[in-house]
Amino acid sequence: MKYPKFIYQKYFYKVSGKDLKIFFYFKIEPDISFRPEITIKNIPGRSLGQLDNLVFHLGLIEIISYWKATCSPTIEVLAGCLDKNQIKWWQGLIMKGMGQFSFENKIPFQKPKIICLGRSLSQPRQSLGKLGQRILVPVGGGKDSVVTLELLKKAKKNINCFSLNPTDSAKKIMDVAGCKNPVIIERKIDKRLLELNRKGFLNGHTPFSAYLAFLSILLAVIFGYRYIALSNERSSNEGNVKYRGKTINHQWSKSFEFEQKFRGYSKKYLAKETNYFSFLRPLYEIQIAKLFSKYPKYFPLFLSCNEAYKTASGTKKPTKKWCSNCSKCLFAFAVLYPFLEEKETAKIFKKNLFEDKNLLPIMQQLIGERGFKPFECVGTKKESLMAFYLSWKKAGKVSPRPYLLDYFEKKILPKYKNLEKESKEILNSWNKQNNLPKGLNL
Repeated sequence: MKYPKFIYQKYFYKVSGKDLKIFFYFKIEPDISFRPEITIKNIPGRSLGQLDNLVFHLGLIEIISYWKATCSPTIEVLAGCLDKNQIKWWQGLIMKGMGQFSFENKIPFQKPKIICLGRSLSQPRQSLGKLGQRILVPVGGGKDSVVTLELLKKAKKNINCFSLNPTDSAKKIMDVAGCKNPVIIERKIDKRLLELNRKGFLNGHTPFSAYLAFLSILLAVIFGYRYIALSNERSSNEGNVKYRGKTINHQWSKSFEFEQKFRGYSKKYLAKETNYFSFLRPLYEIQIAKLFSKYPKYFPLFLSCNEAYKTASGTKKPTKKWCSNCSKCLFAFAVLYPFLEEKETAKIFKKNLFEDKNLLPIMQQLIGERGFKPFECVGTKKESLMAFYLSWKKAGKVSPRPYLLDYFEKKILPKYKNLEKESKEILNSWNKQNNLPKGLNL
């Protein structure tokens, strides 16, 4: 094999001015090296205590973005040590979190051998007794974190935001939400990785929400937060497609399964007093969209189209606007349409997406009529069906009826006899599989 071993050599961190800078040193034998960098802005002036274990773990999750270029069969860890249960946990994360990557590259599932040759690192000591109910909320620029922020503000909770490489949307949302001193993190990908991508090395989806999980624990310890309130919803539990006997889920690291696994790992190996959970776990995406519709001040600000930020491995500039051509855009349009005036929805996306005939195949994928559910952060097939049904109902007898809704009426509606009842059930549903702490209920 040309690249037999990936090595996590070491990590290094230092305080530089008001910031904490973290560096990781990786190598793919025989001759490829990386040095990614993280900067956590404006850390508190007090003593940070022992961060080695948490920084080491952030390096472990960072590995995946670089290891994927060659999928070396062995990962050698020199920077720290993992016990047998931890090694098994990380192998499971790679297997499930990289499922889409394996599917898209048409390769077998990768279960690397993990060898630890470093020293054991002790957990950081936390003194959270004085922190009360302080809550840290990650903000990415989409509608879900807006709902979490507004509901927690309404409940008069002590909250703050954090954002990793914040987009313009994320910055504006945090400002409008009143997060005056958000925690900002800059993550720099080593340019060598982008060069490898352009040369045709393996590339694809990684479990980004798992990265956020490990980062959020580090931030909670540094800045002194007891709770980390994610905005991952019930819909993320549904997979996309079967591959080699396993279900591939684009949103696996947002799912309740991952949340449970990570909470267990964090309590034992990271920071036992920090409580990581998803505030929106009981709800479907369409329920969250209904709640979001009550906050018009965010309509011009939010942006969750992934095409808006793509750079093609550094070869183009991101557009930073809704593309109105992808499954994420169509799904977002469909779940908002029933709860807003048509002009409001069209204003957000710059047009009425239901009038675009080219989006028919995507609509068919979303509702389960063609292929498999798109590899995007979209709702379940059933709730997509409900979204189009409620949109059709909202449009009424408008003439001419938008193309997609006309198609829905003629080709889809006759197949389903209980959409009215099922839509009410979804809009009023509550998933009891959640980790909402007492006093922090929706």
